[in-house]
Amino acid sequence: MAIEPAMLRAIIVESAGRITAAAEELSALDAAIGDGDHGTNMQRGFEAVLVGASDISGLPFEAALAAIGRTLVMTVGGASGPLYGSFFLGAGSAVAHGRRLPRDLAEVFGAGVDAVAARGRSSAGEKTMLDVLVPVCELLRAEAGRPGLAEKVRVVARQSAERTAPMVASKGRAAYLGARSVGHVDPGARSSCLIIEAICDVWEGRL
Repeated sequence: MAIEPAMLRAIIVESAGRITAAAEELSALDAAIGDGDHGTNMQRGFEAVLVGASDISGLPFEAALAAIGRTLVMTVGGASGPLYGSFFLGAGSAVAHGRRLPRDLAEVFGAGVDAVAARGRSSAGEKTMLDVLVPVCELLRAEAGRPGLAEKVRVVARQSAERTAPMVASKGRAAYLGARSVGHVDPGARSSCLIIEAICDVWEGRL
């Protein structure tokens, strides 16, 4: 099943809705280890994407991903905008270079993950959004095309976000807290989980 304009628009709508609904939760998570504005920043960015959803979804898929990325870079404050923007720009570049969905899902997603890692100069295990993105990418590489993939992705995303709680942050503002960052779920990991769940639900036609 390819990503048709109607499906992409549904993914944008559902992702924006979930980020908006969780904005207070995300900001509360961020208040514990950061600036406390992750929720409001993400909401602003995804609302901007939502405003352009009809135009974006009508673009060729690689251009649509790039448009989402550029919008997030321009509208999400702090470090999250460049990081989320890099994901979509990286994924879009992979599609532009011949990768196709669903055949190359792991490669397209992986290109986005690599772009985030390069932009943030980070890797899994440092209490960031990569602690969700990397395990999901690994699952896609191992399970792509097999039955029940969407539910497996949901489970991995949720579990991976929760597993950031006992980690010591070593990137971003949270890194200044050292051991005091332990006990708190990383807000970027949580927002990544929400978006991944939205994509899975739309992909399966549950909404």
